[in-house]
Amino acid sequence: MPAGSPQQSAICARGIVRDFQTGQTTLRVLHGIDTDIRPGEMTYLVGESGSGKTTLISIMCGILWPTQGEVKVFGTDIYKLSDTELVQFRLDNIGFIFQQYNLIPSIDAAANAAVPLIARGMDVASAREQAKVLLDKLNIGDQADKLPRQLSGGQQQRVAIARALVHEPRLVVCDEPTAALDARSGRRVMDLLREVAVAPDRACIIVTHDNRIFDLADRILVLEDGRVTHDGTDMPEDH
Repeated sequence: MPAGSPQQSAICARGIVRDFQTGQTTLRVLHGIDTDIRPGEMTYLVGESGSGKTTLISIMCGILWPTQGEVKVFGTDIYKLSDTELVQFRLDNIGFIFQQYNLIPSIDAAANAAVPLIARGMDVASAREQAKVLLDKLNIGDQADKLPRQLSGGQQQRVAIARALVHEPRLVVCDEPTAALDARSGRRVMDLLREVAVAPDRACIIVTHDNRIFDLADRILVLEDGRVTHDGTDMPEDH
């Protein structure tokens, strides 16, 4: 599939190499990856453990610097930004849904969902109200005043989704969102993500091993040994 131009892409990655040093040995985890993530699509990043998925997504999101290569996110060359500019860029443009949710145990669901807004300078009361609107949309508005320990796993996950989306980021990144869920719950979460995270001006990347949800992807990238070996609308037959 031809790569799009940076203007057409949510993420344009070119020549991405990442090395890790272990003692006297240099381990190359990514081998010159070229790929584009397009807006309006739910893209899956698939591969065995150790294939480089987490490293690649971390570089795409400005968390881990590449050894070589260039990453543009919505046209911005993120590794030419200062550290302060990069933190602000992530805060303004990227929402993360972590596998373990990473909720703050001492504050309630609304406050957890409001964290990105508060970090951007919104007053706490306004941020909570905006977060509650999204919690309502996710069908857990009645849980807004409860602490994470008082919520079920599915409710905690919805709070994590709300936190990732509350500041209306253009790029939404999910790490194994269905790993701990049964098939029915996993499909429900993916349907929910498609509803709230996929839009013509927004891209959604799902890092997953879960073959039960492969049919829901608009596009699947397969990584093997630090290289993209498949880029298409479905999984290759040998996987």
